[in-house]
Amino acid sequence: MEDKNIFLAIKAAIAAVCAAFTAAFGWLGWLVVAWVGCLLVDYISGSAAAAKAGDWSSEKARAGIWHKTGMIFVVLVAAVTDAVLATLVSNIPGLQIDYSTMVLPLVLAWYIFTELGSIAENAALLGAPVPEWLVKLLAVGKKMVDDKAPDPPDEDEDDDKND
Repeated sequence: MEDKNIFLAIKAAIAAVCAAFTAAFGWLGWLVVAWVGCLLVDYISGSAAAAKAGDWSSEKARAGIWHKTGMIFVVLVAAVTDAVLATLVSNIPGLQIDYSTMVLPLVLAWYIFTELGSIAENAALLGAPVPEWLVKLLAVGKKMVDDKAPDPPDEDEDDDKND
């Protein structure tokens, strides 16, 4: 009976931590957690695939870490962009737009689909069968994020307006 109480206490503690995290960071926090988890799993699965192929080297591992570091900087840029846009929108008199975040979730979703695709590739290199439909689904997900993101203005159009 006491073992049952221990498991119940552990489940309650996990639920409390998840609820507190959600209250503090909302759905965006869980998107960040998913992205960080994907980063770690991709690095580990990539290292395992390279080791299996006899191609692992500390130089390549460092290059992977630098690559992941660059991704972290891009996510930070997206977060700051959202913060600046939200500040601007909320402080322009007469503008009736409710804006909290758009850039960061799109960047995170794009990176998550990218990392999941890489993890699937690494799994295939490790010998696991990977359903082709899963690879296609991940590519479609990434493309959907690209399609939903706003298109930046053409540089030529900006130059014409400044003339």
